[in-house]
Amino acid sequence: MKAFTDLYLQVDSTTKTNEKVEALVRYFETASAEDAAWAVYYLIGRKLKRVVDAPRLRAWAAAEAGVPDWLFAECYDAVGDVAETIALLLADSLDNRSQTRSLTDWIEHTLIPLREADESNRRTMLIDAWNELDRSQRFVWNKLITGGFRVGVSQRLVERALARASGIEEATIAHRLMGDWNPTPEFYRSLIAGDESDADVGRPYPFCLAYPVEGSPEDLGSIAGWRAEWKWDGIRAQVIKRSGRSFIWTRGEELVDDRYPELAEVVAALPNGTVIDGEILAWRDDRPLGFDSLQKRIGRLKPGKKLLAEIPVILIAYDMLEFNGIDIRDRGFESRRELLKETRSNLSWLQRDRIIISEIIEADSWRALADERDRARSIGAEGLMLKRSGSPYRVGRKRGDWWKWKVDPLVVDAVLIAARRGHGKRAGLYTDYTFGVWKDDALVPIAQAYSGLTDDEIQLIDRFIRNNMVEKFGPVRTIKPELVFELAFEGIRRSPRHKSGIAVRFPRIVRIRTDKVAADADRLETLSRMIPQAVDPNASG
Repeated sequence: MKAFTDLYLQVDSTTKTNEKVEALVRYFETASAEDAAWAVYYLIGRKLKRVVDAPRLRAWAAAEAGVPDWLFAECYDAVGDVAETIALLLADSLDNRSQTRSLTDWIEHTLIPLREADESNRRTMLIDAWNELDRSQRFVWNKLITGGFRVGVSQRLVERALARASGIEEATIAHRLMGDWNPTPEFYRSLIAGDESDADVGRPYPFCLAYPVEGSPEDLGSIAGWRAEWKWDGIRAQVIKRSGRSFIWTRGEELVDDRYPELAEVVAALPNGTVIDGEILAWRDDRPLGFDSLQKRIGRLKPGKKLLAEIPVILIAYDMLEFNGIDIRDRGFESRRELLKETRSNLSWLQRDRIIISEIIEADSWRALADERDRARSIGAEGLMLKRSGSPYRVGRKRGDWWKWKVDPLVVDAVLIAARRGHGKRAGLYTDYTFGVWKDDALVPIAQAYSGLTDDEIQLIDRFIRNNMVEKFGPVRTIKPELVFELAFEGIRRSPRHKSGIAVRFPRIVRIRTDKVAADADRLETLSRMIPQAVDPNASG
């Protein structure tokens, strides 16, 4: 546990990529296979289910620290992180056993058994663990048990470190980390092994991702070297057929065959050795139903006949990654696309309705393509994808070959009406904001946002909030309605669950409107008029 905690502190204490990678390499070069497996598991963002719910965790920690609940709440409000609050409040440990217990020992003989223990034993086991750990280890341990473990490294940096420590190509490491696996010593040894014979039959490939277009697309050169497709708002997925078995993996590495049986049936009909990259969309009458319709399918592990009929799904196929069992990602985009067409053509007409190849949008100039992009919202798309005609299918996000050219966001002027403190490094500042627009003579909330401001602007807004608080509701403070902000968002829909009757998607702050007063903010009717410009998922299509 000590070595893993030291790694966490080293990575968390620097913003320099090379220093993070060096710390990771040192750890993987010295850690046992069993500890390295668990470290990889957590570092790339996987986690075990929370073993103790937040109210019990806080109550037990407050009692052990000898502080009343209100004081614990105040401390948490100041620190902004429950794991750190507990680590700071509890007395330093005088027990040295944690210096010799491994990460694996802690997880497999303490953390996992916590899940099976009754409440009384769980509390005793947890307090014993706190008393055995020093403050830094206790902080990391709390992150593990709450399911909130995050540290400032991306999966790509972990892959780079593993490649350096093992001598295996980074792309191979990335591929082996995909899909479903358990953090065992055997898995870790296979991860850094030299041969490929242990590859999982259902393992997807790392997804190729795009950067947003910066500036003008004319900077990419002649349009003749590029292919444009619609950028859809669904669930990115890979469908796989190997050795007579079929799989549907999301980009989030969830296996979702049972959730989309109409797709699973088509995937089962594909030839062995097939991997297709695409987007799962709720679809009816040749258009998407909207992401909120798709959300009704996401949480249903086994949807019933009524839901299947109301919200059918398809796969918009973007790319072919494997053909006849051969990895073809190094071939050019157009070559892969021809093989995708060939594979789809061998399906029955009914199956072809479930897998639709992404349309190539024809345009002889960037200006003409911009006109096509302008109609994206009217068909339920987010904009365009631009792909270099000869580009390979790369691992992760690489500049140069794939770009996303989204439509301009919808914007609205709204009033700051409430705020709460942030978390982590923003714990001492009010950074999570609620915004409202006018409905008759009252402001109704329409969005919460916390991104888009500079550090100086955050400090300015924090001072305003502290000087203009009206009421307190738990951690939320209502604010005198004076400051106006320009907000941007990607979509808007009707929502009976919200007081305003609407919901916006991906709201963010564009700027503070110092040139406006609260009375100048937009009205709810203005936002309602935006809905026909987007896709109204409550419409039948």
